[in-house]
Amino acid sequence: TAFDNPDHVDIVVHNYRWRLGLAEGEPQYDELEQRLAKAPVIAVPTITLEGDANGAPHPDPSAYAKKFSGKYEHRLITGGIGHNLPQEAPKAFADAIIQVASLA
Repeated sequence: TAFDNPDHVDIVVHNYRWRLGLAEGEPQYDELEQRLAKAPVIAVPTITLEGDANGAPHPDPSAYAKKFSGKYEHRLITGGIGHNLPQEAPKAFADAIIQVASLA
C-alpha cells in the first residue's frame, strides 16, 4: 500500500506545500501546469461526481458546468458519501469511468 512506501510522508508533505505555493513543482510539468492554470474548456466527455456528505467547501455544480463543451453529466452520489468517492463509493466511481465512454 501507499503507506508502506518509505517516501510516503515526504511525498504527502511536499504535495501540501506545492498546493499552497510553498514548494516548487516538477519542472518537466511546468508547461502543462501553465496551460492548465488558464482553465481551458474541457472538450472530452465528462462525468463529475459529488458525495452527498461532502463537507469540503465547493461550488454548486451549475457554477462549473460551463467549463465543459463536450457531453457532460453531473452525478450526486447519496448514502453519506464524502469527498473520497473511489474509496467511499467504489461502485459508483467505477460505473462512471465505464459509462463516460458511452457519452462520446
